[in-house]
Amino acid sequence: MTEKLTTFDPAEHLDSSLSIAAFMEDAFESGDPAYVNHALGVVARARGMTEIARQTGLSREQLYRSFSREGNPTLRSTLAVMKALGIRISAKPAMGE
Repeated sequence: MTEKLTTFDPAEHLDSSLSIAAFMEDAFESGDPAYVNHALGVVARARGMTEIARQTGLSREQLYRSFSREGNPTLRSTLAVMKALGIRISAKPAMGE
């Protein structure tokens, strides 16, 4: 008997503000800009890319391209998407300083 595997899409499981916050917190804690970028794209897909495009004034195509694994969005685009998603970041001293 062969087992059928499906591709896991985290966007399908980001159905609350708490799950989105936990997902993004993990991405920010990784310190990996590519992962943070990708995570924002996943959250945007979970919330609806058309709606995020409308709120930010960016095209859906630009959002998909910028927030893909290979994307490199501008800080302006990143902050606009975060605002549309209701995600805030804050600064605090690094441990031991």
